[in-house]
Amino acid sequence: MSRPLSLSRRAPLAAVGLAAVLVLGACGSSSDATADLGGSKGSVAPNGITVNLTADQKRVTTSKVDAIAALVPEEIRKRGTLQVVDSLGTVPPLDFHATDDKTIIGAEPDLAYLIGDVLGLKVELNPVSWENVFVGLDSGKYDVGLTNITVTEARKEKYDFATYRLDILGFEARKGAGWKVTGPADVAGRTIAVASGTNQEKLLIAWSEADVKAGRKPVDIKYFQNSADYYLALSSGRIDAYLGPNPTAAFHAAQTGETKVIGTYSGAGDQVLGKIAATTRKDNGLVGALNGAINEVLKNGSYAQVLKRWGLSEEAVPSSEINPPGLPRTD
Repeated sequence: MSRPLSLSRRAPLAAVGLAAVLVLGACGSSSDATADLGGSKGSVAPNGITVNLTADQKRVTTSKVDAIAALVPEEIRKRGTLQVVDSLGTVPPLDFHATDDKTIIGAEPDLAYLIGDVLGLKVELNPVSWENVFVGLDSGKYDVGLTNITVTEARKEKYDFATYRLDILGFEARKGAGWKVTGPADVAGRTIAVASGTNQEKLLIAWSEADVKAGRKPVDIKYFQNSADYYLALSSGRIDAYLGPNPTAAFHAAQTGETKVIGTYSGAGDQVLGKIAATTRKDNGLVGALNGAINEVLKNGSYAQVLKRWGLSEEAVPSSEINPPGLPRTD
């Protein structure tokens, strides 16, 4: 969880405002692309479509583009594989295990395979814990991280980024909780769970500090590293809400009908439009090829098909950017 996400200008974004700002484009169709939006075993996604949860994904595909493939560093071209590092498969609909409990499926793997198609490379997914994503990128063990990584100014010192999705956070609470989150005052004195080492944590800490300065109670922050634990805490009433990636919160709420998203906010706070990006070690020469591949699938419509498949159309970007302004530094 840079797994951080984001969006917004000056104020927190409630559901209505979010929809207005985030419908940005990435439309169209492609004769090269194919998609299966259903399956014999499915689940309801946030937009109401049925998604295929089996190992037989029938993923969206597209064609190789030689001019973009030529941008890939020679070492990777000769190897013929793109080593993609992702999470452990526990963050639906971004990346999670299919019904066979082995195959990793979701929006992030789908995009990874599309990038591989354009670059003419075989994609190999490497699921690791969050902290090991960056260890593996630093060592060169993995070529690119595609696991909901937010662009930050601090990370730009060590990594290059090619953006592919807006970054939005969601507060998930029990249905009927009777409260909403639009800013720091709404979480004052509340018990909110978050994963450590994430941008969500930074945002929650900043909000708690703002509450204290305003004479309100601080946020009682609880830490959980996997979804099973925080959903158990939420259902038992030990926490009031969980702050995490909005796609995950919305997907879970749609599946269970027991929770709801009570507020959304930019993972980058109110200073910058947060963006999720393909992440690679700085100056290793790969970011141009990643940027080109993402812009190609944006143009040919296969990107839009992937986001629609997982209920993430409102988080589409109009184009991929290299190293845009990121989450500001904090002391």
